[in-house]
Amino acid sequence: WIDDILPLVKDEGDPLGTLDLTTHHLPLDEAPHGYEIFQKKEDACIKVVLHP
Repeated sequence: WIDDILPLVKDEGDPLGTLDLTTHHLPLDEAPHGYEIFQKKEDACIKVVLHP
């Protein structure tokens, strides 16, 4: 099933509305900061996505 859903998740048109679920996008080297703001719910953080 992952082969079927992955193109939908990667689609820049966001057909599944997944972009509304994330509030912060950070590079991988900022993971500790991302975890901290998520844990403390700072800056209205709901979900952090880390990019390699």
